[in-house]
Amino acid sequence: MRLRFIGKDEKSGNTGSPTVFLDVETEKPGFAFQGLRLSEAEEAKVREAGPMPDHETVVWMPVHMIKAIREACDEAERSGLL
Repeated sequence: MRLRFIGKDEKSGNTGSPTVFLDVETEKPGFAFQGLRLSEAEEAKVREAGPMPDHETVVWMPVHMIKAIREACDEAERSGLL
């Protein structure tokens, strides 16, 4: 992984979460999201909505992080990662 910091939630204070990163690795580019870990009950609801392999996880991010997510997508396009 070669992570490029995109942005963090300005409302989070010193905790630094949630955060959006762009992985600029040329072999396997992608995104990394740091967010709140779901409770067991919340994760169960995700699994009810569709299968989730045991090696995967889901994190929750507030909707106002859309700006940072869009910025990460735009940066991926500008960098030619698509």
